[in-house]
Amino acid sequence: MYPDIKKAYGLTQQLRGIYNNQNNKHIAMAKLAHWYRNVEDSGFKNFNILLNTITVNYQSILNYFDNRSTNASAESFNAKVKAFRSQFRGVRKVDFFLFRLSNLFA
Repeated sequence: MYPDIKKAYGLTQQLRGIYNNQNNKHIAMAKLAHWYRNVEDSGFKNFNILLNTITVNYQSILNYFDNRSTNASAESFNAKVKAFRSQFRGVRKVDFFLFRLSNLFA
């Protein structure tokens, strides 16, 4: 592997390790801050979107370490509702749409 690819892969693995191995919010916060600094020092432009996301959502991201839960199930349900809605364009009766939706996903 090329040195830059190895370094980028290493940064990716470090971030994965923080999420998979940390149970303490304060330790995770410190490790995430060190990881963030390492990415800034690396100069990889590909990580900029991720760095901006972490900056904007820092507290929400750290809340994951309180009980290790995410909103993935809600996002999955929303995707199912959108897919169902796209199948039945032009539904005239909202009550019937909600009835069908509740029968399929409740």
